[in-house]
Amino acid sequence: MLDQSPIPASSTPGQALANSIELAKLVDGLGYNRFWMSEHHAMDTLACTAPEVMLARIGAETKRIRIGSGGIMLPHYTSLKVAECFRMLHALYPDRVDLGIGRAPGGGPIEALALKRERKTRMLDDFPDQVSELLAFLGHRFPEGHPFAGIRVSPEMPGGPDVWMLGSSMWSSAAAVEFGLPYSFAHFFSPVNTRAAIETYRRSFTPSIFRNEAEATVAVGVICAETQEEAEFLASSVQLLQRRIRQGDRRPVASPEDAVRELRLLGDMPMEEGEWPRYFVGTPALVRERLEQMAGELGIGELIVNTIVWEQAKRLRSYELLAGEFAK
Repeated sequence: MLDQSPIPASSTPGQALANSIELAKLVDGLGYNRFWMSEHHAMDTLACTAPEVMLARIGAETKRIRIGSGGIMLPHYTSLKVAECFRMLHALYPDRVDLGIGRAPGGGPIEALALKRERKTRMLDDFPDQVSELLAFLGHRFPEGHPFAGIRVSPEMPGGPDVWMLGSSMWSSAAAVEFGLPYSFAHFFSPVNTRAAIETYRRSFTPSIFRNEAEATVAVGVICAETQEEAEFLASSVQLLQRRIRQGDRRPVASPEDAVRELRLLGDMPMEEGEWPRYFVGTPALVRERLEQMAGELGIGELIVNTIVWEQAKRLRSYELLAGEFAK
């Protein structure tokens, strides 16, 4: 699962982060495989700006689930610093840490500028070089004679974080192939190229030191409730959120009652692009059926689910219902 620490209207960012910790503890016991946290900047909507900080706490609050970034926005950082942060996490929680990396800014252009150390020049588009350097730091793979070849990234321990390439475009699919990394596609963010990106990745992948065969997953939105009517009512909050974001409105997540009223004023929803919806909404049985159909058509064995609703109890319940359905 992917958590973005959504901030409900009438709540606070601090409470949103506490909600994430509560959710991690729940899904650890429910049998989910991974708990990933996203990175976003300067938003009233999403609270987590530093996944590595939250993961240090969540690792201590959980027992078995893998913890990871979904993802670290690598252009904002030096590769060495990211390697150090995630080697720290690996030292604390050996063989449980995923390092998902992406090149998106996690915010707008002004936030991206503010995050730059050097602002007198344009931001370099050197993401492939950053990835190569990050992988070399994590695996001691600099060639002999390279100025960084003698650097040991502390804390030094056997193994390391499992690196994933993240994205929502054909570019990220090609990058995952180039580096031989596992790949996660953000369908809930951009559903247009999902099939093409996954199929291109799987078709083009060649074995690497990171994977013997292609491993891909897709991140989708999910809202489960006991009835279809309740699930659709709860989903009005994220439907409004998506419309607001398109207009540059980053306010907190509205209650479903308020969302229904505002959506009615806004008029008809734009037709959703893509082969599958961004969000799968309904009873657990219906959602499971549609998730399995999607995974089967894409030839993948794992899906990442992301749930945004206004009320924390309903969010926890959605994950409970989904886990219960898959446990049958």
